[in-house]
Amino acid sequence: MNLAGIHHVSAITADVDKNHDFFTRILGMRLVKKSVNQDNPSSYHLFYADAVGTPGTDMTYFDIPSAGRTYPGVSSISNTGLRVKSEEALKFWIERFDEYEVSHDQIIDRFGRKTLYFEDFEGSRLTLVVDDGTGIPYGKAWVKEGISAEHAIVGLGAVKLTLRQPEATQRVLTDIMKFTFVGTYPSEIVDMPDILVYSTGEGGPAGEVHIETRTDLPKERAGRGSVHHVAFRVPTMEDYPKWEELLRANGFVTSGLVDRYYFKAIYFREPNGILFELSTDEPGFDSDEPMDALGEKLALPPFLEPQREQIEAKLRPLSINR
Repeated sequence: MNLAGIHHVSAITADVDKNHDFFTRILGMRLVKKSVNQDNPSSYHLFYADAVGTPGTDMTYFDIPSAGRTYPGVSSISNTGLRVKSEEALKFWIERFDEYEVSHDQIIDRFGRKTLYFEDFEGSRLTLVVDDGTGIPYGKAWVKEGISAEHAIVGLGAVKLTLRQPEATQRVLTDIMKFTFVGTYPSEIVDMPDILVYSTGEGGPAGEVHIETRTDLPKERAGRGSVHHVAFRVPTMEDYPKWEELLRANGFVTSGLVDRYYFKAIYFREPNGILFELSTDEPGFDSDEPMDALGEKLALPPFLEPQREQIEAKLRPLSINR
């Protein structure tokens, strides 16, 4: 059994309208599913991805209006990568970020790739990374006014885990999840160890986990802009129950097999407390909506459909536009 890369990353927003505006209008990603938190259907769950909702391209946000600020620290997913095709694309994004007053750094090399760190209005920690296309394939660009296919975001890149004691997490990645250690690059923090890079699937940024060791930080206090969990791709339905068996055989407490309708999932916490998810590529976001109408209406999984009237009555109106 092998994982095929990162499936999705899920984070928290306290202002779902501004969050939608940022990811669709400014970043040019497509809203492929407007749904609810299946564990708490009184709040929204929005999915942003490429043009067709390809697994490995979606960044999702839970709508939690009461979320306070994030206090960064260890035991966290401290950065999420977003892939672009070239350094010219990064230069385009610098100009766009300046136009829309988006906080960003300058282009620097990380692990031999050109990257551009930026934050959204809630402090979500994001990095554009140039992917040369030799690893996990690009998603299909969602072309918007002002953003060409050559400049568009074409999928998720690496996630960075910030840990105080990384050894146990490293063993889970290599011994259980079958990631391969592929190298290191210098930490940006003085006197901290090099950042470790682990890879799965066909490789490249979309299949990587970067581990940062920080002995100078407390545990992160999550809030708006923080990441809730990262999911990894299970490419076949046949392997899905086998992963559950493998995790339990190695002493992990899991969620069991959870049907999210658009994919099937297994949740567990790795030794540093970060929530990992294993998710199937199928059946996909067009299971209940035609591809050309993804994200236009409130989508509910079949088990919540009988409660649609009550759910819609409790949800606050959104001012989002497609």
